Amino acid sequence: MESIKAAIFDLDGVIVDTAKYHYLAWKRLADELGIDFTLEDNERLKGVSRMKSLEIILEIGKQSFKSEDKEAMAEKKNKWYREYIEKMDESELLKGAKKFIEALKGADTKVVLGSASKNAMSILNKIEIIHYFDEVIDGTRVKNAKPDPEVFLLGASSVGVKPENCVVFEDAEAGIEAAHRAGMLAVGVGESETLKNSDFRVSGLDEMSLEKFNLLFKFKESDKKGINIGNKI
Repeated sequence: MESIKAAIFDLDGVIVDTAKYHYLAWKRLADELGIDFTLEDNERLKGVSRMKSLEIILEIGKQSFKSEDKEAMAEKKNKWYREYIEKMDESELLKGAKKFIEALKGADTKVVLGSASKNAMSILNKIEIIHYFDEVIDGTRVKNAKPDPEVFLLGASSVGVKPENCVVFEDAEAGIEAAHRAGMLAVGVGESETLKNSDFRVSGLDEMSLEKFNLLFKFKESDKKGINIGNKI
């Protein structure tokens, strides 16, 4: 029987909620450009790179700029974002995240971060959980954004685990697709309809336990996609 040897976590929306800070920074930039950017529009930015996010916003506003101007805009947004997250601390960890990760480490499971964020190391340090991670694969180490599977494949290889022995925890459609393209199981975290293609779903990591984690492969073939394992296992 297959066994799970590594858990790969996205950061935003899974371990900590920095989405609100991303939105504030993108909204500030959009306002400068005279673009009406809503929370609904912001959903399209989940799990994608900074430059792709900017392209989406410019597409919404039907605007185009030279590449050097876009680079400057993206850097301005990141400056604002970093100002917002500078005040983060352990209190901003999402419910159950630290407890579940601690349980995995106690069971000698490899714990990896697989995030598009280029600020992941800074955030993990601020919320004081970086020491739990065997590897951190972030936006500074990959060339291709999700749904390309590069971030997850690199995460698996960096800890010496085959993709088929990895489980990914993601809150975005692009991340779920990337996990499947990497040949990994995908657990959707959240209530969004976009998680329907995940293998399993939980509303948050507080619904996970070591027992449920170890039973994921057992339920892989017998359950339909997207089933909520918070009350199933």
